[in-house]
Amino acid sequence: MKLPAASSPFAELGLSAALVRAASQRGYVAPTPIQSAAIPLALEGRDIVGCAQTGSGKTAAFALPLLQALDTWRPAWRRTYALVLVPTRELAAQVGETIRALAVHLADPVKVAVVFGGVSVNPQMMGLRGGAEVVVATPGRLLDLVERNAVKLDDVNLLVLDEADRLLDEGFAEELARLTALLPPRRQSLFFSATFPPAVQQLADGLLHDPVRVEMPATPGDEPPAIEQHAVEVDTAQRTPLLRHMIEQGQWPRVLVFVATRYASEHVADKLRRAGLAAAAFHGDLSQGARTRVLAELNSGALRVVLATDMAARGLHIPGLPVVVNYDLPRSPTDYTHRIGRTGRAGATGLAVSFVTAASEAHFRLIEKRQGQRVPRERVAGFEPGEAALPASPPEGGIKGRRKSKKDKLREAAAAGKA
Repeated sequence: MKLPAASSPFAELGLSAALVRAASQRGYVAPTPIQSAAIPLALEGRDIVGCAQTGSGKTAAFALPLLQALDTWRPAWRRTYALVLVPTRELAAQVGETIRALAVHLADPVKVAVVFGGVSVNPQMMGLRGGAEVVVATPGRLLDLVERNAVKLDDVNLLVLDEADRLLDEGFAEELARLTALLPPRRQSLFFSATFPPAVQQLADGLLHDPVRVEMPATPGDEPPAIEQHAVEVDTAQRTPLLRHMIEQGQWPRVLVFVATRYASEHVADKLRRAGLAAAAFHGDLSQGARTRVLAELNSGALRVVLATDMAARGLHIPGLPVVVNYDLPRSPTDYTHRIGRTGRAGATGLAVSFVTAASEAHFRLIEKRQGQRVPRERVAGFEPGEAALPASPPEGGIKGRRKSKKDKLREAAAAGKA
């Protein structure tokens, strides 16, 4: 039996019946912690700094109050009420799709324009003709459109920065400063981020007025919930055969594999295809159409394996993705968190596997230290690393009283890059 809108947990947050109905149709059973905390504050018109892990429901946390405010603000002509800035094309498309879906039952239709670089600007200019109440954009392309007089920002009442830390990591600081200078000084601003380094805090201090900080218990150093982590020791040259073996033996239906470079994504994908696995590369040099097609085929199951560079680490939502593999380790512990966060989303369980070589062992130990958790080391029969390739991992607390031989010391020095 379908619950009436009034009895929905989303209705208790102060949302309208139309939005509660849309949330239910999107499969939202109950608000996530970030939604429960942020939505009532946003409906009150407060500025918010929201810090929560990827996959925690941040998009709906700003999309629902955005639409409710917009539904009560209906000028005779179409003007841009809300601006949502994001770091990547994929995230822009996904945020736009979510906002459109949640607006479906509002009394008046909402025009949502999604604009990003890497594709022709002309169709996006046509899409903005006549105005759009909500604009979801990457900063560089939005500035281009502003300079072409395709969009005006002087009526924006609500600014949202999604993945604020990634916006700064991607070098958008100058573009953000130019864009925010075009906005009305009196507006509501919502910042959402998985991590909150000093640069993001400085940005928030300059743009937000008396903000409320909403920080979820799962802080950036913690292990993402419902993700089982494993580290597999392997020689560098054996990683591709091992990857193929684990995909086949584990009967993984879909897997996202992170590599360090565009060349590696193409090279490993080609080797897996030659071995009979449906695999494709995913990197920044692909056209937007090609990237969209790869993700659609992974979602549908037409592709079994996608080899991605770190440009895919954030912003991608791949429903029900069961496995993430770190073929190459990420550059930072923060990137590790975002990579493995592609699985185990929305309450589902996930598996994260990292390949650890002799050269990367010291770096993986740093990742473990930053997340405050040791990840079990494993070896796969037939793919064990060569003798003495990796230093033995002692039990917690070490082996008391054991004297280190000269060979032991040489191994440790090699692992730390000192040999």
